[in-house]
Order: sequence, then structure tokens, then C-alpha cells
Amino acid sequence: MVFETLLIGLLLALLYVELTEISPGGLVVPGYMALYLDHPLRVLATLFVAIMALLAYRGLSRFLILFGRRRFVLMILLGAVLAQAWFFLLPHVFLGSPELRAIGWVIPGLLAGSLERQRPLPTLASLATVSILTYFLVRFVSWL
Repeated sequence: MVFETLLIGLLLALLYVELTEISPGGLVVPGYMALYLDHPLRVLATLFVAIMALLAYRGLSRFLILFGRRRFVLMILLGAVLAQAWFFLLPHVFLGSPELRAIGWVIPGLLAGSLERQRPLPTLASLATVSILTYFLVRFVSWL
């Protein structure tokens, strides 16, 4: 079901961008979010890491010239580093669930990049819409 979920998520995200001109966090992010909607802690951790990457980018952009590829690569790197830091530090800080970790190491950076290019509210609303639609469409298709 992973392949089908990612494919349907990609198609719905592309259609959504064409209709609304608002990116739902990147073209592959809604599909990955839809894969983990059954695990809300993973989704929340991913959102948290993406917001932390965005804040770190904004801090660094005061001192560095960041645009185009540099901005994109920095967002991916920040998302990856923060996701790994979150994964390694979390068990020592909270004796919490292993569910409380980010989805991958690229997804938070892609999401942070979209949050930077667009306003956060439309991006997160679009992400929620496309992810939930993908989730239920995949469940419906698998039911058939």
C-alpha cells in the first residue's frame, strides 16, 4: 500500500497545486503524511521539526545570503539534522514513545521550505486537506 499511497498523494498534490496555486508542503509530503495519519505523534513530530528548521533558517538568513538552491539545500539539511537530533535526544529527555519521531529526514525540510515560501496557515491547511483526502481515497480503493 505504500506505493499506492505515495502515488495517489503525488497526483492529488499536483492537482491541488494546479487548482489553487498553493503547495501542500511539497508534492511528496502529503503522501508521506497520509501514510502516518494512523500515528498522529509522528505527524506532530514532523510538523515540530519542520517549524524548528524554519526558525533556524530565519536565524541563519540574517547572516548568510540564502536564496534558490542554497535555501532549498539548507532547509533539507536543517530538517535532516533536526530530525536526527530529535530521534537521538528524545529518549534521553522524555521517556516517551518511539512513535514520537519525525517522518524521514527529507520531509521536514521540504515542508519547512514550503512554509517559508508561502504563509504557514495556507500551507498547513493545504497539507491537511490533501493528506486526509489521500488517506481516505487509498482506504476506499483498497476496500474495492
